[in-house]
This record gives sequence, structure tokens and C-alpha cells, in this order.
Amino acid sequence: MVAPLSILGVWEEEFKKFADFDFSLSILAGSSVKKVETLRQMNGQALQVAVVNYESAWRLEKELLTWDADLIIADEGHKIKTHNIAASKTMYKLGAKARYRLLLTGTVITNKAIDVFSQYKFLNPAVFGQSFYAFRNRYFDMVGYGNHTPVLKKSMEQELTRRLHSIAFRATKAECLDLPDTIDIIRHVYLEPQATGIYRGLVKDSYAELSKGEVSVTNVLTRLLRLSQLTGGFISDDESGIVQKVSDAKLKALEDILDATLQEDKKLVVIARFVPELQAICKMLANRHVRYSLIMGGVKDRSEQVERFQNDPEVSVFVGQIATAGLGITLTAASTMVFYSLDYSMSNFEQTKARIHRVGQKNDCTYLYLVAKGTVDEKVLKALQQKADLAKALVDDYRQGNNPFTQLE
Repeated sequence: MVAPLSILGVWEEEFKKFADFDFSLSILAGSSVKKVETLRQMNGQALQVAVVNYESAWRLEKELLTWDADLIIADEGHKIKTHNIAASKTMYKLGAKARYRLLLTGTVITNKAIDVFSQYKFLNPAVFGQSFYAFRNRYFDMVGYGNHTPVLKKSMEQELTRRLHSIAFRATKAECLDLPDTIDIIRHVYLEPQATGIYRGLVKDSYAELSKGEVSVTNVLTRLLRLSQLTGGFISDDESGIVQKVSDAKLKALEDILDATLQEDKKLVVIARFVPELQAICKMLANRHVRYSLIMGGVKDRSEQVERFQNDPEVSVFVGQIATAGLGITLTAASTMVFYSLDYSMSNFEQTKARIHRVGQKNDCTYLYLVAKGTVDEKVLKALQQKADLAKALVDDYRQGNNPFTQLE
């Protein structure tokens, strides 16, 4: 299973829910050495499922070819729409060796029809051939300045459509009758090895510090705060106050989600707790020339920021701080909200979710939670979803002899 980084964990959850057979699933994460070692150990009798992101797949091309999978699945297959990038070339090789191939996408044509070639070359080269240039010359006229813009030939529309559908199955949202009004989706991310080491050290130190003083709600939440900051990619020095970036795992996951949203010509709301996270998100959007609105502490023109997001088709993303953007505003121009990070307030959580799920919303609402695997992110989200008292639960954990900051079992 090859998928964007942000949805690797989705497949683990889906297999647990729906697989009615024996299977062993491993997500290839961590260092390159660890990924290779994990792959080499996958040789049991049950169905062996290896889940890897596109960038890692081309770096592990030799090992994946040796592993010799029977089925290769390209999830969000439009990621390989460009025929001459490393990820696409690796998928061609993996596909050519596998007995079966499957490609999943909601946008097989993202911007222009020429996008289909690379995806179909992975699936079955017999449909459109092996040569991109032969395909382009057969189906497209190159027009515009420098003849760089491919326009589908009118005379070839029917043939292209027929060939597209020859090996395709399409299910529309309207046909999925069990779609809920709102849906929560957890997107697990994996901290880099260095960040994981820092996190584990902080967990150990936090537990040790608790044993030295009064175990109160305030003490527990103070230590939880630093762990939550780290899963978002940053840690601050207690003495100097200098903030250091230690991970961009969540930022990369957000970029994947952003790509999919923009390809579907939709808008996106991104909610985060900490200022360094918000600054990193805004910098990423600016670098990608994506226009956005922003509400966080210090922003004065809040109504103007909302109005731009709601009514300006060029403003694709709303970035909000959970403590300041959760009340009194309407963001129904989007139907998808990403929680980059969470605070511990139930009211903030519920109020923020209601920004897109309110009068004027015409679409089902999707909430995506970026959760660092094996960290306090899991405990925080679980407590909020179950409307539990997080602080009390953590204190109870400690009093029962457990480290309240360790991962969920």
C-alpha cells in the first residue's frame, strides 16, 4: 500500500475495522534502516500488508522489488500524475512486477486530461501505451505560448473516455447512502527518530518531576503542555524561552491534505493551538502561494478575515487559533476542518467544530485530526471525543501507579 504520508495510519484503522481475515500490517516508518528491517521481517502466513508513503517507496525501491508484493495499491493515485518524477517511475517498476495493481483516487483528472497517462501506465500500460509523448501526440494539441499547453483533440474525446472507463469503477458520493452528516477521521503522523527521542526523554522527565511534588491538576497539565507542543513540532527552553523546531511531521501531513483540497477546488479550515505552529502553517502557505485568512491572538480585523474566506474564491484556507477562532464566526465556505493540535477545553473543541457545521452549510462536514502516533495527542483526543475530564483522568493514572504521559495501549 503506497499512500501520502498523512493517511498511512488510516489504513491501519480500516484494516482493524473491516478485514475479516488474518493479516499482519506494518507501517514503514522511522529511519531507512528501520523501514528495511520491518519489511524484511514481514514473511508470516497471514496476509502481509506493508504501508509506505510515496517518497519512501522510491527510496526503498530495491527492497520493495525484492519483497515482491502480489498486489500494489496506489492510494490517492493522482500523486503520480506526473510521468517523469521519481515516485512515478518507482510505481511503474513495482506495478510491472506485481500480479495485481489497484489505484484509488477521487480526482483521476486533477487539472487536465493529460494527467491520466501516468496513473494508467502504472495500472495497465496496454491502455495508453508506455510512451508519454506518443500518448500526448495522439490525444492532444499543444497550444499557447511556446506550445506548452495540452488541449484534448475533439476527435479523440470518445476514444479517451472509452479507454479510461475500460478498467475503471466509479462510485459517487450520492451513491454512498451511509455517509453521515459529520465524520471524524484520525490521521496518524509519525515523529522523526530524533523528535521521538526528545519526546521519550521529556515523558521520563515529566513523570520524575511529578513524583517530587504535589500531584495536582495544574502540575499534570503543565507537563502535558510541553509534550503537546513537541508533537506539533516545537519545544521551548525553560530558561531562555527560545523556541526550537524539532519536527515537521504534522506540517508534511497538512501539505498532503492541502494538495487534495486544492485539487478538488475546495476550501479548508486549519485549527491549531500554539503560536509557533500557526506561524509555520502560514509560512508554508505563503511559500506555496496559497492565499489564506488568519485569526489568532493579536489579529484585529477578524470580521474582514472571515469575510475574505467566506466570499473571496482566491482565499482557499482559513487558519485559526483554537482559543480565539472558536466563537462567533461562520466558516461554512469550507466543509473540512483540520485540527493540527488541540487544547484541553471541551467547550473550545465543540465550539470550534461548529464553525463549519452551522446554518448555511450545504455539505457533509469532515473533521481531520492530526495525531502523533504513540503520544499524548491520542489521550487528549480520546478525552475530548468521550467528553471526559482529561486532567482528572491523568491524575487518576498517576495515583494508580502509571505514567500518565505514556502512550495509549
